[in-house]
Amino acid sequence: MRHEVMFYTKGPEEQVNCKVCPRLCNIAPGKRGFCRVRENVGGTLYAVNYAECSSYALDPIEKKPLYHFYPGQLILSLGTVGCNLRCGFCQNWQIAQGTPQTTRLEPEQAVELALQQRERGYPCVGLAYTYSEPFMWYEYVYDTARLAHDAGLKNVLVTNGYVNEQPLQTLLPYIDAMNIDVKAFTDDFYRSTCAGRLEPVLRTVETVYGQCHMEITTLLVTGLNDSPEEIKRLVDWLAGIDPNIPLHFSRYFPNYKLDLPPTSEETMKMAKNLARQQLRYVYLGNVPQLAAADTTCPGCGSILINRQGYQTQIGELGGGVCLECGKKIPVIM
Repeated sequence: MRHEVMFYTKGPEEQVNCKVCPRLCNIAPGKRGFCRVRENVGGTLYAVNYAECSSYALDPIEKKPLYHFYPGQLILSLGTVGCNLRCGFCQNWQIAQGTPQTTRLEPEQAVELALQQRERGYPCVGLAYTYSEPFMWYEYVYDTARLAHDAGLKNVLVTNGYVNEQPLQTLLPYIDAMNIDVKAFTDDFYRSTCAGRLEPVLRTVETVYGQCHMEITTLLVTGLNDSPEEIKRLVDWLAGIDPNIPLHFSRYFPNYKLDLPPTSEETMKMAKNLARQQLRYVYLGNVPQLAAADTTCPGCGSILINRQGYQTQIGELGGGVCLECGKKIPVIM
């Protein structure tokens, strides 16, 4: 079922200009935008994926990954189809770039499903819009997030951050946390590997900061964005915003169109050590053998949250402070 989109303008001869993301696609009648899910029908732009859910699951919130937002809790995660980037290493390319079967899930049904998890005794804090790019599901996310907000549920976006400022600001009042993918710190990488640009993503991070909880993820791809120089530029920029922002370095494995070797453990350790010179909370993903997922106190080094896979145990943390030294810790519980 089609649903008219919120941010677009109409032009001559039934042309439309989509305004949700920096691509600003000009779309002719009968055609779709780059994301594949916004279609011009007779001069009106519709979201063809509204309420079309490609997958949903009750996930550990650490899987998003969010390590400083209700640790140890669960969140109902929903995804659709379509994306406004074309990352050669995409781990969810079957739904982001493919045409999987979908299930109709209206906003009211999604909220009710999350509430049912609570009634069954699961520690479900709310809804996460993830798996595919949630800003390409904009109208559905907007409608669902408002209902979830009114029902006392939390809303989480797991996003590439490739969005224009007006849609972002319109949605933010209903969003409690975001994990934003900063895929690299060079425009060349974004253009050649993701068919996008870096600057809009940096702007999104800077806009979101202070308006909701935020964590950052960077997938380190062998030989493409994993040099010490590039990592240092990323860290310098992030530390300049706030050294308390959690940064997740994720290990790349071959997927979709890239068959480069997996990121080495040495590179992952180098990235963490370099980032910890300026950032207080740095984590490694996809390398369980390195045991680099614990949250430790930057004051005394005590283990505040112990993580083994997605098993989470609260340690020397209570009331937002380290129980050993009294340092305030930016974790929402």
